[in-house]
Amino acid sequence: MDGVTPAKVTPVPMLDFSRQFATIREEVLAAVETVLTSQRFILGPEVESFERSAALSCGVPHAIGCASGTDALWLAMAAAGVGPGDAVVTSPFSFFATVSSILRCGARPVLADIDPQTFNLSPQTVGELLRGGETIKAVLPVHLYGQCADWDAFSTLREEFGVTLVEDAAQAFGAEWRGVKAGALGASAAFSFYPTKNLAAVGDAGLVTTSSESIDERVRSLRAHGMKRRYYHDEVGWNSRLDTIQAAVLEVKLKYLPEGNRKRRALAAGYAEMFAAAGLTGKGIVLPFEDSRGTHVYHQYVIRAPKRDALRAFLAERKIGTEVYYPLSLHQQVSLVDLGYKTGDFPESERAAEEVLALPMYPELRSDEQEIVVGAIAEFFR
Repeated sequence: MDGVTPAKVTPVPMLDFSRQFATIREEVLAAVETVLTSQRFILGPEVESFERSAALSCGVPHAIGCASGTDALWLAMAAAGVGPGDAVVTSPFSFFATVSSILRCGARPVLADIDPQTFNLSPQTVGELLRGGETIKAVLPVHLYGQCADWDAFSTLREEFGVTLVEDAAQAFGAEWRGVKAGALGASAAFSFYPTKNLAAVGDAGLVTTSSESIDERVRSLRAHGMKRRYYHDEVGWNSRLDTIQAAVLEVKLKYLPEGNRKRRALAAGYAEMFAAAGLTGKGIVLPFEDSRGTHVYHQYVIRAPKRDALRAFLAERKIGTEVYYPLSLHQQVSLVDLGYKTGDFPESERAAEEVLALPMYPELRSDEQEIVVGAIAEFFR
């Protein structure tokens, strides 16, 4: 361990669920007990209550709970009119569900490279596709790491080419673009409440938001096997209902989300100061870029680092948690070889996959723990 003895090591976890739970334990347990007492486990009143609260938080009239963020992506696209034979442009630098959900719609994923500063889908590369004559039904920008994609540029493309914009907002609950919340920018949007998210369930859960009554109605039908009336199936949907217990927990946590996001932003500022003080930005470390037109919620704090894998191993020896989101661009996944892309097609995505490193980030993270993280990185590059 390069001379570092266990006695000198202070672990810094990548994420510690127990810290938030300790502060809201009684509220969460009371909410769960209410559901257990009611015995209404599927689409109980807590689901409707959470949907209303989430819609208000996102600034939209409609929010529909579902079983997962992956299902939310499919529901958001299908209800917005994406179907078999359509082409949907998205990013190769995202979680697998971004592309697999397009395939689930029966549509064809078309990939375009990312902006190297934000890691988000580049509207310039999407524009090149559209102007090159590619027939595209929809564009699915990902608000990666908690920062909205460049919605000014995507809105211009929507006006010019008539494409439908659907938000992959899985990592961005509470983020904003010019004062408009993620979830209220596109025709529809998908959120994930996987336990690592900034708004986290105690299992899988997701949400679709929209300003459209027709999309709202269709999502509610599709999530319940295509039913609008019980046992009358107007189309083939899926079983993707939000469990009542998950909704109850999420409504408790939603109350604390604005302060949690504020703390994340403060921690990000703290990291930036510490990296600068350590002189690390001149050694190839690239800190997150924050677009001044939006509000980043730092679901993840992701740096670029030379010798990323060696650095990660060095930090792991010191019991400092890190993660790589994502180590392989989607076009390089074995299961997606039929999309017809090859290594070299998306150089910015591929370079990001070799360099990105997510550092510990959650509202309960302490500044002394951040100092340990930055100090260890400085030691590695000494």
